Amino acid sequence: MSEKLHLTPADAFPEDLSTVADKDLQILDSQVQRQLDHEYVADGEPNPETEFRHFDLDEEFSERDKRDD
Repeated sequence: MSEKLHLTPADAFPEDLSTVADKDLQILDSQVQRQLDHEYVADGEPNPETEFRHFDLDEEFSERDKRDD
């Protein structure tokens, strides 16, 4: 997993989040969240790709929560 703090829209992103280990998914979520924060501050709005990635991560976390019940 990348050591970067942000995951820009140009950076690689897994196509299938269900195959990503929990720890790596949490790191990925942190990177995307930091990028969202940066885009809001720098550009006033998020890049659509960053928003899409954030949504995908939220969906995957929701799915994993359902499986843990």
